[in-house]
Amino acid sequence: MLNVEVAYARPDRQEIVKVNVPEGTTVLEAVELSGIATLFPEVNPRETDMGIFGKVVKDPSAHTLREGDRVELYRPLIIDPKQARLNRAKKKG
Repeated sequence: MLNVEVAYARPDRQEIVKVNVPEGTTVLEAVELSGIATLFPEVNPRETDMGIFGKVVKDPSAHTLREGDRVELYRPLIIDPKQARLNRAKKKG
């Protein structure tokens, strides 16, 4: 068995769920086993971008986990970071 964590955060709340999974478990399977979608109903594991320790996983249904991995679920960006910087620069200047 592997010990992994599944993490999700909103501006008002964050959760890290510890999960014990069998070897060979994929990122997507761990998210589904964690029950994080029960805590955050807006999360759809099959449509949410995911990563491990900040590195995006292209295919969560194929990427297998290792001991100690932290799976992170990412919220969609509200505004492009470049545009946000440009907006801040315009306000200052």
